[in-house]
Amino acid sequence: MTATPRDPRPLVGEPLSLDLLNTRWMADGVRQDLLADTGGLTVWLATNGLDDRFAADEATLQNVVRAREAISAVVDGPDAADGIARVNKVLGHGRIRATLSAAGPGEEPEFKDPAWGAAWLAARDYLTLLAAAPDRIRPCAHEACILHFFDTSRNGTRRWCSMAACGNRAKASRHYARGREA
Repeated sequence: MTATPRDPRPLVGEPLSLDLLNTRWMADGVRQDLLADTGGLTVWLATNGLDDRFAADEATLQNVVRAREAISAVVDGPDAADGIARVNKVLGHGRIRATLSAAGPGEEPEFKDPAWGAAWLAARDYLTLLAAAPDRIRPCAHEACILHFFDTSRNGTRRWCSMAACGNRAKASRHYARGREA
């Protein structure tokens, strides 16, 4: 069995729906897309612990990209009604089934077609974030960054996807501008 390639993205570890949005990022002014092929899907599934549940095939890739576009339309798009309809269409491919086991009550996702599983889980995760704190779903404040994050800071004032990258660039730009003014 071959090892999964390293995830090349600058920001990982966000909730599943935002991690899906972050499969597109900027590197040296060029837009990158992890989901350009099934190899990138393999990386994304593995990064999110889904590689043992879903196949990294063409059908799954198409559905995950559809979910990404739907979530992006709601998060970034000016036409929320279209985005809502697109997210609902993805959600129409699965459901939550209540279960009871020796450990107690639970919930289990079910999918009409397993190729929709990862896409459905990402759309469902977006609903969970909306229910928890919709105002904490944020784009990075750096003008050249297209990443998103869920602000878990105590006071809810996080602005950057990464303080080490985008936050530092913004501080350096301000410092440089102050130096030029003097």
